[in-house]
Amino acid sequence: MSDVYVLDYVRTPRAKGSAKGSLHHRSPVDLVAGLQRALVSRGLDPGAVEDVIIGSASQVDEQGGNLARVATLLAGWGDGVPGGTVNRFCASGIDAVAQVAARIRTGEMDLAVAGGVESVSRVAMFSDRAPLWTDPATIAEVGSIHMGVAADLNATIDGWTREELDAYAVETHAKAALAWDRGDYANSVIPATRADGSVFDRDELIRPGTTMESLAKLPPAFADPAQDAIALKAHPGVGAVEHLHTVGSSPALADGAALLVLGTSKSPIRLVASATAAVDPVIMLTAGQVAIEKVIAKAGLTPDDIDVWEFAEAFSALCLKLRRDLGPGPERLNPSGGTIAMGHAFGATGAIMVGQCAENLKRLGGRYGVASVSGAAGLGVAVLIERVDVST
Repeated sequence: MSDVYVLDYVRTPRAKGSAKGSLHHRSPVDLVAGLQRALVSRGLDPGAVEDVIIGSASQVDEQGGNLARVATLLAGWGDGVPGGTVNRFCASGIDAVAQVAARIRTGEMDLAVAGGVESVSRVAMFSDRAPLWTDPATIAEVGSIHMGVAADLNATIDGWTREELDAYAVETHAKAALAWDRGDYANSVIPATRADGSVFDRDELIRPGTTMESLAKLPPAFADPAQDAIALKAHPGVGAVEHLHTVGSSPALADGAALLVLGTSKSPIRLVASATAAVDPVIMLTAGQVAIEKVIAKAGLTPDDIDVWEFAEAFSALCLKLRRDLGPGPERLNPSGGTIAMGHAFGATGAIMVGQCAENLKRLGGRYGVASVSGAAGLGVAVLIERVDVST
């Protein structure tokens, strides 16, 4: 078995997932190919890359047709570099990282690229028209509800108040703004160009002036009697779903891409293990936490051993639950901000989480870090990494 290391990590700035966003003029393939070219400019030999695996949640239209292979060809990496795509909903990017790491660990490959992409502004959420979103029989059988309704269901079950959910959102926006100001992303974010030719080099969804007062003015975002009926059929003991999440305490839709170079050459960050998990598809969003619990236990560690926790902020309620159950306080959980502040580019988010975890371990001097994402239908993936001494 070979050790697996993170040799490089790059991402785009995250843009608003709408026609007003700074990356709307660029296709998903272009976003990935641009990052591949950036990796070459940073020293990667594309001829040595044995595979490119990209996660994407809506693999249709511009994100269909094996985007990874097409981007690799367009990036000029030559005919001999393979490419493939994976889809585990919002956990697609982190699943790509986990799958590539597993193949390297077993000796199948020595060097590969893994990551993810999502252009929500060009390929809208649910645009693949999958049975999980559109077929009434499948929806009724599985209990498919909108992620926001699932978040409100979780908040109701766990007893979080509107004030607690808003307070978490204020905190993550403040962290993200501070992280940018102190240069946390200087090494990993590859500047892009807007349609008007200006430079785009900073996540554009952060609202540093977010306050409890400003969030209190926002209405609940996910009240839907038909969706509530599906949720309560699966969980009749709840009585009624309290709709507490707003757009302020929810992850904003974003466009973006991220890539990691993984290989056997020793570097400061080692990928120790990964875990997948599945939970009740109606509760849905707790699977990322379950995956974290599995991967920590697999490595013989405890939550107290984890110095950096990068947890995709699939609504405030799930972050508060993670803190309560496993104990990471504000200084360890998403120390540079998270997806509520900087945006959720579905397929890219997991790759960003792993890369950000590596960057924060190095910045803070911690030893172990964990990254995790929850996805639709009750799926979750977690990756455990370690900062090691490369001199030994």
